[in-house]
Amino acid sequence: MMWQKEIETMPREELKKLQSERLIWQVNRMYENVELFKKRMDDIGLKPSDIHSVDDLSKLPFSYKQDLRDYYPYGLFAVPTSDIVRVHASSGTTGKKIVVGYTKKDIENWNNCMARMMTAIGITKDDFIQNSFGYGLFTGGFGTHNGAETVGATIIPISSGNTHNQIQTMIDFGATVLCATPSYAMHLGEAIEDAGAKNDLKLKIGIFGAEPWTEDMRHAIEEKLNIKAYDIYGLSEIMGPGVACECEEQAGMHVWEDMFIPEIIDPETLEVLPYGEQGELVFTTITKEGFPLIRYRTRDLCTLIEEPCKCGRTHIRMKKPCGRSDDMLIIRGVNVFPSQIEEVLLKVGGGITPNYQIIVDRKNNNDTFDINVEMSESLFGDDIRSIETLEKQITSKLRETLGIGAKVHLVNPKSIERSEGKAKRVIDKRNLK
Repeated sequence: MMWQKEIETMPREELKKLQSERLIWQVNRMYENVELFKKRMDDIGLKPSDIHSVDDLSKLPFSYKQDLRDYYPYGLFAVPTSDIVRVHASSGTTGKKIVVGYTKKDIENWNNCMARMMTAIGITKDDFIQNSFGYGLFTGGFGTHNGAETVGATIIPISSGNTHNQIQTMIDFGATVLCATPSYAMHLGEAIEDAGAKNDLKLKIGIFGAEPWTEDMRHAIEEKLNIKAYDIYGLSEIMGPGVACECEEQAGMHVWEDMFIPEIIDPETLEVLPYGEQGELVFTTITKEGFPLIRYRTRDLCTLIEEPCKCGRTHIRMKKPCGRSDDMLIIRGVNVFPSQIEEVLLKVGGGITPNYQIIVDRKNNNDTFDINVEMSESLFGDDIRSIETLEKQITSKLRETLGIGAKVHLVNPKSIERSEGKAKRVIDKRNLK
């Protein structure tokens, strides 16, 4: 099924022509209306008339998250605030909030992005969608809500939190689709198992995003909830959820290229990399009216897939991000991503749960690297020797994968704090000193 078949299956040459027209339109209006963009263009001696097609995209300057903080709250808007019908924002836990604005047309485009995504994974007007993304300034809740209503499905706007109520509502209201962060979906799966309620569910589909998650975690969620779990990608700065999503093939996320142009760059040299090579994902918005961005560096590390998808959609696909360049930990000179640790733990399987926390510190000028991993209830009752044996097994597998030693500590079941949104996996005490 497709929501906008003529767009989703548009031949690549026609799509490139459409992108070029929209890019030229966007560059011209941003040059006229966004002070920072005009300054950066002028600094490199570039004029809007120098941009003739998407082939000229690499000539344009990058934009950065810090720009949004420097021009907080509305300094990067390209329309008067009287034309803005909604604002969203990040949590602002690491500084000023990232504020984004939408015109009425922006909201309509966003709704269509989400409707395309939901239709691509088989959601229809007969589905009941339990939306466990948080509502408020975070884009996840409202983006999912409006997309469901656009498709005509029944939305259950429960938001995040209150796990007991989540489960009871899921059962009583007959939810067929669950939308949440993958870490919260795992938490719900554990709670459903504990309650013996798995057979009472009508769930068939899960839509999960807002944080990195591995293929092993996908399989674990699918098993716990007896569903097919789909990946969705988005970020507030570009639109919100729905910038890219999987189809029923689960073979990469289609980027809606009539609205967003993706690039992969080398984060060090800034060189544009060819399809198939891993690097940093960069986005240009070519339909956004209220808050457009040119060549925005997402810091997400992934790969673009050029080959056509079996589903018939022609839009480029992106692989699941393997991490973020700004989430990468450098421990004793070695690059470590939390996703690598998660992958090892999920493959170990029996005796542990997927709940873990990484603690990095510095003592006597040397980095310390500890990983707390929750035991399952079954292992918790075993003797100390069995627990020590499993700790050594995990330590060995992590060293093979990471090339660095870590101290693994198996901790009591449910002793690591659960998150109703994005899981906090890393505590880097070096940054606090």
